[in-house]
Parts: sequence; C-alpha cells; structure tokens
Amino acid sequence: MKKIIYSMVLVLIVSIACSEDFTEVAPVGVLESSTFFQSENNAEEALIGLYDLMQYNYAKDWSSAFFLKQLPGDAANAAGGSSTDQTQLQDIDDYVNVSISNPSIESVWSLYYNTIALANTIINEVEAGDLSNKEFVLAEAKFMRAWCYFELTTMWGDVPLRLVNPSEISPEAFAISKSTRADIYAQVELDLAAAIAGLPDKSAVSQNFRVSKGAAQATLGKVLVFQGKHSEAIPLFEAVISNAAHDLEPNVADVWLESTEFGIESLFELGYISTNGVDWGNIPWGGRTESNLHIQLMGPRGDGFFDLTGTGLINGWGFNLPTAKLVSAFEAAGDVDRKAATVMTEAELEAVGGSLTGEPWDYEGAFRTKYATRTSQTTSDGVAELNYTTNWRLLRYAEVLLLAAEAYNAEGQDGNARTELNKVRSRAGLADVPDTLAGTDLFDAIVNEKYLELAHEGQRFWDLVRWGIASTELAGTGYTSKNDLFPIPASEIDKNDALTIDDQNPGY
Repeated sequence: MKKIIYSMVLVLIVSIACSEDFTEVAPVGVLESSTFFQSENNAEEALIGLYDLMQYNYAKDWSSAFFLKQLPGDAANAAGGSSTDQTQLQDIDDYVNVSISNPSIESVWSLYYNTIALANTIINEVEAGDLSNKEFVLAEAKFMRAWCYFELTTMWGDVPLRLVNPSEISPEAFAISKSTRADIYAQVELDLAAAIAGLPDKSAVSQNFRVSKGAAQATLGKVLVFQGKHSEAIPLFEAVISNAAHDLEPNVADVWLESTEFGIESLFELGYISTNGVDWGNIPWGGRTESNLHIQLMGPRGDGFFDLTGTGLINGWGFNLPTAKLVSAFEAAGDVDRKAATVMTEAELEAVGGSLTGEPWDYEGAFRTKYATRTSQTTSDGVAELNYTTNWRLLRYAEVLLLAAEAYNAEGQDGNARTELNKVRSRAGLADVPDTLAGTDLFDAIVNEKYLELAHEGQRFWDLVRWGIASTELAGTGYTSKNDLFPIPASEIDKNDALTIDDQNPGY
C-alpha cells in the first residue's frame, strides 16, 4: 500500500487549541484518557492522530502551513486570479494590510496548537503509565510537539508554551502568557533529545511515514543552527550524514515524483491519498480531505491562460507562481537540471507544444514544476483536480547537507562546508565550488544554493530573516522588519486572558 489512511483521536483532548471553539463548544464523546492510555494500541492510535492533524494543517484549502511559510519570500508570488483572489494571501505576499484577524494566519496558528494539545495529552498520560511501548510513544509525541513549537516560534517569535492542557473549561484555566523564544527553543531541544533517544533508525521504522531518529537529529541540528549554536549542531548533522539510511536521490528530477515518496532523501514527510475519490459535490471545503488539495491550488491557472499541452500537467487555480528573480538565479548558475525540476518558463512551455494566452495575475514568466499538478499523481476516481496524492517533503537530506555546510562555515571548517555543499551541487549537475572559496564568499554560495535547492519549500524567507539579509534581498518589495513575524491572531488575544494587545508583535 502506498500510504496509510490516517485516523483521528481528538476525543482525548479536553481543550484542543487557542481558539474560539474553546469557550463555545463543549466536548462531545470524551473518553477517560487515564483509562484510554492503558492500552498500547490506543496510544498508537493517538500517535496516528498527530500525523492526521499535521496533514490537515499543511494542506488546508487556502490556509495551509506549507503555503503560508512561502508567501513572504522572494521565490514565489501569491498569484491566483487577481489582486482580490484570497486577499489574506495577497496581503502577506505584498507585505501590506496584514491583519491580526488574517484567517490563514489564524488557521495555521490554531492547528499547530491543536497538534500540540494532542501531543500533550499523549505525553502526560503515557509518562504516568507503564506501557510496553512507552519510550517510543513519548519519543514520537515529543518530536511532533517540538516540530510545532519550532514552526510557531519561527513565524511568531514569543508564543504561549503550553505543556499541560487545561483540566477544565474556563477562561482562568485557559489563560497562559507568552514565553520567550529562548524558552521555546529550550523546550524544543529537550523534546528532540528525548525523541532521538526513543525513535528507531529510518531503516527500522514500522511504517514508512513515521519519523525516525535521523529526523529528530536533523531537526535538532536545524533548531541549533537557527540559534547560532553551530558547534553543537555539527555532531547531529554528522550522525545523519554518516547513516547509510539517508542519502540524496540520484536524479534531481525524481525528488518530487510518487516513486520516491518516503524515500532515501526524505526525513519528515506528510502523506496524502486519493482513495476517497471526492468530487465537486462532496469535497469538504474548509474541512479534512485525505488528498492534497493544495496541489490544485498551486497549478498553472486555466480559464484560458495556460495551455499545458505536452507537459503532463493539469490546470490549477494559479497560486504560487515563481518570481523572475528565482528564474534568473537558476540561469545565472547554469543550473539546467534543477531548474527544470522546479520551474518552466514560457519559452520552455511553447517548446513542448503548450502556450500562454492572456496575462495571469502576478505572472513573471514561469510556472512551477516542483509539486506540480501531474496527471500521474491524481486519480480517475472522482475529479482528478481534487484528488492529488502528492506528499509534502517537510525535511529532506539535501537541506541537512546545506545546514551542515552552514554550520561548518560558521565554525571555520570551510573544507567540510565545501564537501557538503558540493554534494548538493553535484546532484544538480553543477561543478564543485573552487577549493579556495572560503569565509563570507563561501557563506554567500551556501545562501544561493539554498535558494535554488529549496525553492518553493517554505524555507527562504525565514533564512533571510535569521541571516539578517532580508532587507537587502527583499528591497523594493514593500518588506519592512515588521514582517519578520506574523501577527498573533486577534482571536488568541481575545480568548486568552493572560494576553493583552501589548503582547502583539511589533507593528501590528
């Protein structure tokens, strides 16, 4: 079977998230969690629920965490049909009018906290018990909690750190103040250390979508790099790199195909399926679909704009179009193979028999081929456009190599940095960097390599911010330092009595 269908165990959570539902909806069908977690099988079902929530958050109609992370960067435009098509996305992309009530920002915030709430339930109940699979259950739940808090603090800075869910439904029980980013990082490090100790090697995971020790090591290394703790990160990256279970896919064009899903390059990946075969009449808009609806959202727009003859692609709704800056960066590097796996220019479209008629909104001369609307990755059961099985690769081995190169460079180990950088370049069909490249010049090469390798994967903007070069790279776009963080949702401040408007991020 290609992927497992995820089940859900939300009934275990008394308070799910920092949202309006907290005060307005009483729990229905709640199970006694202390009894529930006396069963190894039940604990396993609860863990699967974490993947289900992550799957939902990263592909939820127009509010996916996957797309939200990309919008402020310089690799893609929000696009769509016009400047008023999903205005909450256009606002983030254009750095203007980003509201504290932006529904996409609020959705992603709430769903991260939903996942954390379930992880808290699992951790707190299982820690008190004596399950035979206790160490593994705690390790996997702590990995998920760490991942969510790392994403939250990256995008919002100081956030509430809730490790125990409220035991009653009341404003007093729900109130919790913000913790500093340093405190969030400290907890993330603790959780990932526990995950490393309790998770199996990638070669020994029970199901291919499950996270492994290597995923936890790589994530902790990334967390440390984000804090400038490069020397501490290096041994973690070395452990992943030296493990034969991890490697690059030999062909860069294969990285995004169904045949390599959960493959040797993948460290953390969310799976999607098409067995529900939804159509226009029964798709749960705003709710859960097991297929990846976001692929359709990001496909080259139909409505007479893109004729995709010869591409093997299906028309989509036109969001997430590449920038001219990204295309130029590929061309300046002579990066032919990786460019083809990431974007297609109008001239290249015409060369295979397609064409462009009209001028799509926010179009700068290309559309994506990475995470594309491939006919081979959907189904004839139901409506093809609504049933993409494309997985999100949230953490790849290529990123590990580039993070390792950055850490080595920061520690003055430029020979090692070049070694890891050249692995990524070689797979892309590029020559090694010169043996004399070092210091700041080498760092600049790593920055550019990350831009090309991880384009349209949601990393670029947050790297620019932590490197302190966002104002340079985003000059002329409308960006200001205010945009380094998203606003804390107004609903969180309204419902959380420990927060006031003074706790809002600067500028909002």
